[in-house]
Amino acid sequence: MSTTTTARTPRGGIDGFFKITERGSTLGREIRGGVVTFFTMAYIVVLNPLILGFAKDTDGKLLGGSGDNLAAIAAGTALVAGVMSILMGVFANFPLALAAGLGLNAFVAVTIAGEMTWADAMGLIVIEGVVILVLVLTGFREAVFHAVPRELKVAISVGIGLFIAVIGFVDAGFVRRVPDASNTTTPVQLGPAGQLAGWPVLVFLIGLALVITLWVRKVRGAILIAIIATTILAIIVEAIGNLGASSAKNPTGWSLNVPSWPDKVVDWPSFDTLGHFNLLGSFQNVGVVTTILLIFTLMLADFFDTMGTMTAIGAEAGLLQKDGTPPRTRSILVVDSLAAVAGGAGAVSSNTTYVESASGVGEGARTGLASIVTGVLFLLATFLAPIVDIIPSEAAVPALVLVGFLMMQQVKDIDWTDLEIAIPAFLTIALMPFTYSISVGIGAGFLAYVLIKVVRGHARRVHPLMWVVAALFVVYFAIHPLSSWLG
Repeated sequence: MSTTTTARTPRGGIDGFFKITERGSTLGREIRGGVVTFFTMAYIVVLNPLILGFAKDTDGKLLGGSGDNLAAIAAGTALVAGVMSILMGVFANFPLALAAGLGLNAFVAVTIAGEMTWADAMGLIVIEGVVILVLVLTGFREAVFHAVPRELKVAISVGIGLFIAVIGFVDAGFVRRVPDASNTTTPVQLGPAGQLAGWPVLVFLIGLALVITLWVRKVRGAILIAIIATTILAIIVEAIGNLGASSAKNPTGWSLNVPSWPDKVVDWPSFDTLGHFNLLGSFQNVGVVTTILLIFTLMLADFFDTMGTMTAIGAEAGLLQKDGTPPRTRSILVVDSLAAVAGGAGAVSSNTTYVESASGVGEGARTGLASIVTGVLFLLATFLAPIVDIIPSEAAVPALVLVGFLMMQQVKDIDWTDLEIAIPAFLTIALMPFTYSISVGIGAGFLAYVLIKVVRGHARRVHPLMWVVAALFVVYFAIHPLSSWLG
């Protein structure tokens, strides 16, 4: 519900610092809004470890080591989210909370980590955050923002949505790779043998139905409630059936994590992932061109999402200024940039602003005090990190499918009658899930955009930065076949 606040005389202390009365709010509303935002976002403490914790890097190692690291990733996720949400509240005084970005974490796990070590991958995120921070402080953010056509930005978001939805279906075992796919006409299939089989898939379907039901009924904390309820079901199913982990001999077992009650629910947090980054290792291991393209891809997804999120939340809260921007815009963007750096330094993926903050705004939050409340609750959640070991992917990934749908909704903002933008947008959207690579989708879309502009005689309309990026993507796609040919 969007409301316009009326200026009122502020009081002293907390009220005066956060302008609570001035923005038409109360201390109770800010606290309640912060709590609601936390419960709307808390699923990321569960989901981020499940996305990052099972992906192996180029050395075959898991994030944070070779053993069970889910609790450490969960604790790190909650810690960084808590600290950055508090900073947003103190320095920007805006009801925005931050945490590890969905889509970005999948990109890091699936695309980047496979090409380098985890430390190198997290170093890339640190660099990306520093680049965005420099762009914000120097005023060049507008140049970067305007370089990429708006509808291509939308296509990138939609493509990432489809990509993470596919990841959700695959991790649940609902969609399977066909064994020896070279001898078949399709690379993927439904279930282990072209049909659904096994109790874990049924648990996933129940979880998907539940999260959809709760979401369309506008239940607050729908994602978190669905994950908790489906996990309880999974624990019961495993206790009765003793299904075990999925393997070649046991294709109907649990995909990534066998649900079982941990020895401890509350424990001192382990922050083993903190500081697990190598700032310049990627340049040595995958080359300068590939590194620059990966940084640019991260920057696109991170930077533009933040611009849209803060504007949407500002509109919902009635806080936008006459020019359509939130108050203290630069402070918001500085904190968001630092959150990307902190996410990389904490080895839990880039942190960014969450549109779920709208739930707290809906409860009346209008100031940064709500963000501080959310941040404190995230810090307390670090002590609950062992719970992550309970949750199987079948209970968590329905959230990915739902988020994929939410990101897909933006497709309506693309003009499908304009071939100069429609074809590049289509390639961007289609190739991300089809190639299991966000970089490939963005590269194909950018190259198609420049090509079509040129052949239609509109080359002068292409932003100079787009020419540079297109050239980099040509090198990106050509470097391997050229190296093989020359070698």
